[in-house]
Amino acid sequence: MLYKILAKINKAVLPSFTKKGLDLSKASKWQLALIGWRYYVTTRALDGGN
Repeated sequence: MLYKILAKINKAVLPSFTKKGLDLSKASKWQLALIGWRYYVTTRALDGGN
């Protein structure tokens, strides 16, 4: 449940780099960290938090 809430907050607050057409090979470290965080939360939300 916690990860589903975090996923909704991420979607509302954090920028979407796919919509901006960000090239991962040119992404800065903070952009890669943000992508990793969003991936982590999304996969946990889809797995049910297990």
